[in-house]
Amino acid sequence: MALLELSDVRIHYGGIEAVKGVDIRVEEGEIVTMIGANGAGKTTTLKTISGLKKPTTGTITFQGDRIDGTPAHRIVGLGIGHAPEGRRIFGRMTVLENLQMGLYASHEGARESRRKEEKQALDRVFTLFPILKERSSQLGGTLSGGQQQMLAIGRALMTRPALLMLDEPSMGLAPMLVERIFDTVKEINQQGTTVLLIEQNAHMALNAASRGYVIESGSIVLEDTSRNLLGNDQVRKAYLGEE
Repeated sequence: MALLELSDVRIHYGGIEAVKGVDIRVEEGEIVTMIGANGAGKTTTLKTISGLKKPTTGTITFQGDRIDGTPAHRIVGLGIGHAPEGRRIFGRMTVLENLQMGLYASHEGARESRRKEEKQALDRVFTLFPILKERSSQLGGTLSGGQQQMLAIGRALMTRPALLMLDEPSMGLAPMLVERIFDTVKEINQQGTTVLLIEQNAHMALNAASRGYVIESGSIVLEDTSRNLLGNDQVRKAYLGEE
């Protein structure tokens, strides 16, 4: 049984079909990437998994249970964390407050257990991103782009998700920071968190992932191991800038 599975998922914006019968499978412990051009349907797919969009048809299962149509806040509670495109941090809240917002879905149970959970989650985030601990009292909106991306990932990790979804984590970052972010994604995965990665930097994404999907105009056109996709002529020409 796959950790996450999308079967014949179709998604519409009004009369426009943005995602056209997508099938995606993510096994526990993997890093899986979906690459494609702007407007191909990548972000829409993640929003639908997160419950922010409802599929027109098809099914989405997580840990064996159907979640299509489930409210977004419940999906977070089930164990899916989402660092969205554009980071979407709370600029007028401190770094610590942003991270604490990631715990809103875990507020059931005794106060003592909640405090223990928060401490464990914060310790993990601060170990992965020491700069966030240093800036914990700083307003999120005053952080650099790279630090804001770290904060967005850290906030998604606060619920200790079984599946972490990352939407364009390298967007707008300097090459050195891109490498650091991807190294951290690998470390998160090695710690036991499954990752679904949406990324325009196909070379970095495929080198980090074990498997990949190529989406064009809302349809999956290729699915293979990352190694095979890196050697695929179509992928090399269209997404890796190679002849």
